[in-house]
Amino acid sequence: MEALVASKEIVVVCGPGGVGKTTVAAALASMSACHQGGKVLVVTVDPARRLSQALGLGRVHSGGANRVPPEAFAAAGVTPRGELWAEMLDTKSSWDALVSRHAPDGATARRILDNSLYKNISERFVQSHDYIAVERLFELHSEGNYDLIVVDTPPTRNAVDFLLAPERMAEFFSSRLLKLLTVPYRSRLADTAARPFYYVADRVLGTKFLEDITEFFILFQTLSEGFVQRAKEVERLLADRRTTFVVVSSLETVPVREAEAFLRLLPTRGLHAGGLVLNRVLPSYMLDAALATRAEELSARAGALASELCSAGGPLAGYDPSLVERVLEELGSNFDNVTVVAKRETAQRSELSGLQAVVADVPELGEDVHDLGGVLDVGRYVWS
Repeated sequence: MEALVASKEIVVVCGPGGVGKTTVAAALASMSACHQGGKVLVVTVDPARRLSQALGLGRVHSGGANRVPPEAFAAAGVTPRGELWAEMLDTKSSWDALVSRHAPDGATARRILDNSLYKNISERFVQSHDYIAVERLFELHSEGNYDLIVVDTPPTRNAVDFLLAPERMAEFFSSRLLKLLTVPYRSRLADTAARPFYYVADRVLGTKFLEDITEFFILFQTLSEGFVQRAKEVERLLADRRTTFVVVSSLETVPVREAEAFLRLLPTRGLHAGGLVLNRVLPSYMLDAALATRAEELSARAGALASELCSAGGPLAGYDPSLVERVLEELGSNFDNVTVVAKRETAQRSELSGLQAVVADVPELGEDVHDLGGVLDVGRYVWS
């Protein structure tokens, strides 16, 4: 993974939701800043509160990058060779900036920004977070202020949504629906084919509301050319040889299947699948045959062991032998159950490894990552 990151300018961390993408993105960026130097930026979407504070984002309420303070690295016992910066994606501000950039003039931009429907759409628009993430990535890369940008993709139902966001945005601006909505309101009513639809819409929504919608989409279509052009540029950047994708997954059945489908999809779209991080993996010693035998013996001899442990002079003297026996049986049985899960994980890992040469395992940690030291702990597993 270290060699992969060293050869790229953009690392897109993606995968199913709830598998630790944000933490892995922060870990990759932190390790790069520590070991490879330069100016490294991690763009996060929705970090957990503790992770946000660890990256120095707890005090930030709007977009813009903030440097992770050197004191945070010192507290973790590390002296980085470079600088680590972090930015939390602000979807609303990013949409406002897009509108201002692509509007034909300031007056049109202001009318769109002041529109009540726009204020709702900019936060709830289908693919809003996904498109803004790739748009912000393009902007940051174009500015050239960072040696490496690591992007944590939005928490979507399907990891593929991030890849398709630019394409879907371009399709939206050329869609039949948008063209229908942007025909002047009175002309539409005169259209025989459209009349039944708008008659019902007027009855349900009210004429004024429908006119407001129409006006908004007429204004929004003035952005079409700029949006479509930028969407194509973003797609080219994602396919550029300087960009790589690192897929994160746990070894649970559903995330594994989604990660597998994603890894197969990337090359078909001309995108570079650089690495795979398997998070919250059971430790390899769960497959130790000798330990499994000891666990079976523990269950089989639980009664005799309990009596010995609770006897006079024993380490558990005074305890109820029947309770101790139950505990020992549970220990042996639970170890056996977890071993079954570990074997299933090994099989699933083997399947995924066949799709990807660079694979890193991060074990299930004892506690949540709440400081830079924890981020770096994850990073050490990912890095090499």
